[in-house]
Amino acid sequence: MSMRGMQFIMEQRLVRKFEKAGATSMEKAVTFLEAKLNLQEQYWLEYFAGSFLGKIKKTRNHTYYL
Repeated sequence: MSMRGMQFIMEQRLVRKFEKAGATSMEKAVTFLEAKLNLQEQYWLEYFAGSFLGKIKKTRNHTYYL
């Protein structure tokens, strides 16, 4: 699998888990533990949360939302 394919799959997994956790706004932001991310997803989270146009946003207190 290409690197871009892996990025796409991981981003979609993270988005689904944050949707399931109800993290759809800054007020409803959750930690990665509340979103039940596994270790591999936790490593990818910083990559996607730091993206300017990414779907996943990070708050100052290290919670995440879509």
